[in-house]
Amino acid sequence: MQGKIVKGVGGFYYVHLHLCDENKIYECKAKGILRNQRIKPKIGDNVEMDIIDETASTGNIVSIYPRKNDLIRPAVSNVDQAVVVFAYTNPEPNFNLLDRFLIMLKQQGLKAIICINKYDLAGDEEIEKGNDEDIRRAYEDCGHKILFCSTRSMEGIDELKAMLAHKTTVFAGPSGVGKSSLLNAISPCANAETGEISEKIKRGKHTTRHSELMPIGDDTFIMDTPGFSSLEVFDTEPEELKEYYEEFFAYSDKCRFNGCVHIHEPDCAVKEALNEGEISELRYNNYRQLYEELKSKRKW
Repeated sequence: MQGKIVKGVGGFYYVHLHLCDENKIYECKAKGILRNQRIKPKIGDNVEMDIIDETASTGNIVSIYPRKNDLIRPAVSNVDQAVVVFAYTNPEPNFNLLDRFLIMLKQQGLKAIICINKYDLAGDEEIEKGNDEDIRRAYEDCGHKILFCSTRSMEGIDELKAMLAHKTTVFAGPSGVGKSSLLNAISPCANAETGEISEKIKRGKHTTRHSELMPIGDDTFIMDTPGFSSLEVFDTEPEELKEYYEEFFAYSDKCRFNGCVHIHEPDCAVKEALNEGEISELRYNNYRQLYEELKSKRKW
């Protein structure tokens, strides 16, 4: 039987199977052959398992299929994409932190969708000023899909659901942006699905910090990750940072100097595009701040 590991606690792995239009969770141990091969099962792994006791929903994992990817933070495999959630307001969005998330995800080879939640809190004045359009242009120009969502009005929820279908998606973002409400709006039954695992391990899902995939549809899984208020500067050279800002690419080959980092150099086509409004000032200021941070870090 082929299934997916959705949680692991204390040497037990909880495998989701979809059988005869029914979802079921089996509590499994890894067969000794996997330990002998030094292969440790991981959340997100697609596995082959044998059922030991159908009534007790127990089994053994006998093999692990090759992983498409293998993330360290969060610790999960076979992820298709990430949704980075920030609030439109309350708390005010930290776009420098958003850029850090996007760079971190790109380093792990993940496509990122940006979800700006709590859009119902946007005042008429903010909308008239076009703040949302400024945000949209800044991040769509660098290749990211951006959605404005509200769990109160349900704006954007259907579009987000469609983007999750038949994929394994990691949700990330700082605390207080409404991720839990967003996940409940996407799938009201998600808590019921995960409750079966919580019952098996005899502890409430709110009293454990273990990561968990939540099945929300046919071959569709989501994972919530802990809130972050800050991220350390990622491991990259200052001169390489520009490679994570795709909107620079159309201009960088027109710079006067090869290897231009678009900070202090004269005749920089990227800075000219910035002055002409073709590159987002928001994004460029984030880039400059991160560049200086990386440069300062290398001195130590």
